[in-house]
Amino acid sequence: MKAPDHARALTHAWLLLIGLTLCSLSLGEWARQMPWLPTLVASIVWVKGMVVALRFIEIGQAHPFIRRVVLAFVAIPPLALIATAYFGETLARWASL
Repeated sequence: MKAPDHARALTHAWLLLIGLTLCSLSLGEWARQMPWLPTLVASIVWVKGMVVALRFIEIGQAHPFIRRVVLAFVAIPPLALIATAYFGETLARWASL
């Protein structure tokens, strides 16, 4: 990839991150009571993490072990968000033995 193409790809990734952030902010206003909101927010968090990992950290060029660690790191917060949203009371009961 030539330098201008690389800069363009980074600019597109940055604009996507800005757009997803603005989308997240608007979701807090109009979809506050929707039952599917935690899943949508977790999806946005995952997409943003993947964009950062692929475009800015460039895990595609990393050693496979490092790539798997970063991908797991990107996947854990959205999964934790979904688990907390749908099973929060159960998780709190387990944590307060």
